[in-house]
Amino acid sequence: MTEATPGARPRPGAEVTAAAPAKINLTLRVGGRRADGFHPLNTLFHAVDLDEQIVVRDLTDGPDQLEVVGPQSDVVPLDGSNLVLRAAQLLRQEAASAAVRALPPGPVHCLIRKAIPVAGGLAGGSADAAAALIALNQLWSLGLDHGRLVHLAGQLGSDVPFALLGANAVGTGRGEELTAVTANRPLHWVLLTSPVGLSTPAVFQQFDSQPGSPPPDASPPRISPALLAGLRSGDPWLIGANLVNDLEAAAFALRPDLARTAAAARAAGACGVIVSGSGPTIACLAPDQAGADALAAKLAAGSAPGLVRRATGPAPGARLCPVY
Repeated sequence: MTEATPGARPRPGAEVTAAAPAKINLTLRVGGRRADGFHPLNTLFHAVDLDEQIVVRDLTDGPDQLEVVGPQSDVVPLDGSNLVLRAAQLLRQEAASAAVRALPPGPVHCLIRKAIPVAGGLAGGSADAAAALIALNQLWSLGLDHGRLVHLAGQLGSDVPFALLGANAVGTGRGEELTAVTANRPLHWVLLTSPVGLSTPAVFQQFDSQPGSPPPDASPPRISPALLAGLRSGDPWLIGANLVNDLEAAAFALRPDLARTAAAARAAGACGVIVSGSGPTIACLAPDQAGADALAAKLAAGSAPGLVRRATGPAPGARLCPVY
């Protein structure tokens, strides 16, 4: 990890590594579409120990560079639409407007080490953005505090602030307005991923068009008090019984195979089963670590290789990684 000297350029080739977690929505309640195209949400975020890593390295000249390694690296965009490059540009603008350093940030090489499935409903792109904000703040010696980084994260995407915070939090607005929630016991998950992602805009469009969808600007339903009580008590069966995702029916309509996968997970003994975010990942809650191992083995026997993953939460938010 590069030591920060306020106002100084990084030494040539200096690099910083940061990591940020995947998320599961234990609840995702969706209101009616607003005039700006977004939907008001009540969601309960839960971070799990499936991390993306970002390595940022100072370049002496030229444009920013982006490299991606790991599973599905070939489908990650390398242009300006990538949230990592957008995070770099946003921090440059922040440095210029706030005069937080004497010298403007130079070009960087950004390496994404993929671990979270692309377009899987686990906020991998948001984790990338959060890790990039932490890493570049350090590399460029900007000295921005956590609150300012969270504010900037909200400009990049609805899930990016939570990737900075981690653990558990209620999200309102578009999901970017966060209130931390305490949990007293780790939760053990089996994630059933898919080789083919789902488009979040397509899922919301399906949600808006299905019978019974909320009218424009309607407020989302509240989060179940029983779910919050389950988190506080650490009762996986109470949590599992109160998992709910208003986008699940839309995801199943676009991908009927996901409904069959969810049913198989319930039949295999999961405490609770939910589509994470807009899908297609199916998150299966187990009673404990041994139960998760057994559930993963049972589900892997009927699944394509590599599509069953273990995870535990809550996990910490975006953080710098030490160099050994």
